[in-house]
Amino acid sequence: MLCNCGNSQAPAEAQKIDGVFVDFCEIEKVKEHLAKNDACFEAAYNELIEKAQIAVTDNEELSVVHKKKVPASGDKHDYYSMGPYWWPDPSKADGLPYIRRDGEINPETRGDNVDTGMKSKFMANVESLTWAFYFTGDDKYADKAVELLETWFVNIATKMNPNLDYAQAIPGICEGRGIGIIDFHYIDKLISPIQILEGRNKFDAETKMAIHEWFEQYLEWLISSKNGIDEANTKNNHATWYDVQVAGIALFLDKTEMAKTVLEEVKSRRIANQIEPDGSQPLEIARTRSLSYSGMNTRGFIYLANMAQNVGVDLWNFETPDGRGIQKAMDYLLPYFAGDESWTHQQISNIDDAIGVLKLNYLIGAVKTGEEKYVNAFRSVAEPSTDLEVLLYPLFL
Repeated sequence: MLCNCGNSQAPAEAQKIDGVFVDFCEIEKVKEHLAKNDACFEAAYNELIEKAQIAVTDNEELSVVHKKKVPASGDKHDYYSMGPYWWPDPSKADGLPYIRRDGEINPETRGDNVDTGMKSKFMANVESLTWAFYFTGDDKYADKAVELLETWFVNIATKMNPNLDYAQAIPGICEGRGIGIIDFHYIDKLISPIQILEGRNKFDAETKMAIHEWFEQYLEWLISSKNGIDEANTKNNHATWYDVQVAGIALFLDKTEMAKTVLEEVKSRRIANQIEPDGSQPLEIARTRSLSYSGMNTRGFIYLANMAQNVGVDLWNFETPDGRGIQKAMDYLLPYFAGDESWTHQQISNIDDAIGVLKLNYLIGAVKTGEEKYVNAFRSVAEPSTDLEVLLYPLFL
């Protein structure tokens, strides 16, 4: 695949980056709008630079080796997390085995016991730093991002092993689970920055090779390990986001046919099984944070539809014979986002957070489909938005 800018005025350097998750040709135009102090983008840009400034001066070594708990392997290079909704059984002296309280996060599964927070900070910092470099050209941001990536993927003393064998462990039940793969669902926060840094020649040959080798090994683990196979065979948002990882990494590694196969099968394996003809998602609605999970799963489908466009597969407009489709899922949630109807299913966490996810879903949907209903939905919320997505999925006036 090549980035095809058509007749746009994007600089030649933009055409060197072949975006897996984003359209770099469109994002180049954002720079022109920023130069004109376009208020639609200025708030998001300022927020990005503020985050990057904090990240560039943060000297914490972000690595899996610093967690307090040790996975069952005995190797701290193995990523380790605990199932967030699992708690000690109060009826047992040792609390084992843990019991599930859906939607209620056990504090033990957060903090420096596990890698969850470190991973999230690593991804967020790499993302902010690299996009700040992209928009400003300031090498200090790129240099720091490269340092973080080398620590996580390359350096022998600190790198993560390319597996999630011990993700979302449950004390007394399992050492790790397939559904722990969801911990890396926002893999775009790494792949897009890596593509930018590669496109601007910020990696030396050894670092670039090591990062690609890590993703090669991780992709092989995803498709062949027991945990990976288990996750591929799930039915809800876990399956959707598993496909996002497999297809996204495959495209990043130029395994186009593998990605195309995964994306084509989304029609029968994911859309047909998860979205009802009316657009509802029963497996997400059954959760205690039903609106949050409905929005999250829809975001995964949106990412898949965007990637599918790169390989000639149309998921945006696909519908099963009985009317199941991605836009149907978005349309189902639209009146709740717009405030025309009240969400009546269980939502034990802050509904505003769920609405925030939906807002960005409609932004991306507006950009990718041109549907006026999505444009109007996004523009109905308070402007200007400070979300990075405003810069990455530009909705031009």
